Amino acid sequence: MRDLLLTHGYFLFEDPKERVIMKPYAPLGILYLCSHLRSKGFGVDVFDTTFSRKSELINFLQTEEPSVLGIYANLMTRGNVVEILSHAHASGWKTIVGGPEPGAYVLEYLQAGADFVIFGEGELTMEELLLALRTPQADYGAIRGLAFLDADGNLHQSPPREQISALDQQPWPARDAINLHRYVDTWRQHHGAGSVNFITARGCPFRCNWCSHQVFGQSHRRRDPIKVVDEVEWIIQTYSPDMVWISDDVFTINHEWIRTYAREMERRGIRIPFECISRADRLSPEMMDLLSGLGCFRMWIGSESGSQRILDSMDRGVKIDQVHRAVEMCRERGVQSGMFLMWGYEGEELEDIEATIKHVSTSRPDIFFTTVSYPIKGTPYYNRISDKLIQPLPWGKTSDREFKIRGRHSRNFYSHADRLLREEVALAHAINGNPDASQDLPVIRQNIENARSALMSAYHEVEQ
Repeated sequence: MRDLLLTHGYFLFEDPKERVIMKPYAPLGILYLCSHLRSKGFGVDVFDTTFSRKSELINFLQTEEPSVLGIYANLMTRGNVVEILSHAHASGWKTIVGGPEPGAYVLEYLQAGADFVIFGEGELTMEELLLALRTPQADYGAIRGLAFLDADGNLHQSPPREQISALDQQPWPARDAINLHRYVDTWRQHHGAGSVNFITARGCPFRCNWCSHQVFGQSHRRRDPIKVVDEVEWIIQTYSPDMVWISDDVFTINHEWIRTYAREMERRGIRIPFECISRADRLSPEMMDLLSGLGCFRMWIGSESGSQRILDSMDRGVKIDQVHRAVEMCRERGVQSGMFLMWGYEGEELEDIEATIKHVSTSRPDIFFTTVSYPIKGTPYYNRISDKLIQPLPWGKTSDREFKIRGRHSRNFYSHADRLLREEVALAHAINGNPDASQDLPVIRQNIENARSALMSAYHEVEQ
């Protein structure tokens, strides 16, 4: 008997950008929830939407005997989740939402059709809620980490629940609840190498003021490295991936943990290519030696800006020269470096943009991605600029990524900044990394001049 159906709002084939990328990973959040609840005796199924169509899920909800539906929501899937809630509610399902976003938009999700919003970690709250749903006239207000509307439409929100401290007592995510082989095959078909994801910890202790901590709070809880190796070994034996993605917010926080993990991987003779995320200040020559020895082929580094003034404003706690050194350490060991960058943070001026361009051109990471900063509700960054925010569409049809910030440069301006950055990096690579590219230099320099001219022409365009 099914007590709960879990799903999410990511439809790979209905997202044009994702169809180009084709790098799907299993929804670990709901798979951890599934395995926990199954271990407590609940009947739990997962409708994995990744390779499905929205119409298939809606048809399922309309034709199956309704029970309890739990939906994972984040800022990218809000619109899909709101639509799913509407159909589920109309078909008689008891609806629950959780994940990174609902805790910041409790009332909005409840008004969109959710019967309950779970905020924070979901395992223990969902376990208690499912038991309460079996009890007539249950006191939902006594369940920590839960929000709901009463019969009169009044909002009730209980205190937060304490986080799970003994992560090693939690079962591994229920990968058997989905077709994980299809994820591996999709990767292999489009990129020549199949990949599987896993986590070694929950949470991040750092305080970057644009980053959301809705689920795990300002915490960092690590699993036993020996038991993580058990899981890695099982993943390799069960799914035969060519590589893995370590999905921790920051994999390299605890250096002693890395040392123990590396020793155990070496003892068992396990070495598999992987990529992960680090902060520049949590990398050292010793760590890079260990990571490259383990098979790290790409290290993602949150750089965000090349302006120290902007980094300090973000409360990043990282220095520009640390980022430069991190990229250099990767290069010395044959590990690719990836860099995340952010335009348009509050207070950024033209000289900060120029500093970022110089920073990337000088350090020359193998890959870099840029985005225009967006304030996520519940973060210090959001609170700081909330009086400037413009929501272009109704809440259920947009996301925090689409916020306009009154008085900030236009998207057009940042697209020219992006173009200038890429041309300057191309010039740096042509000069430093490819002596045979000298014939391209006049073209690149002309492109730089054109991009800089376009940037300056758009300087006075602002959002309003």
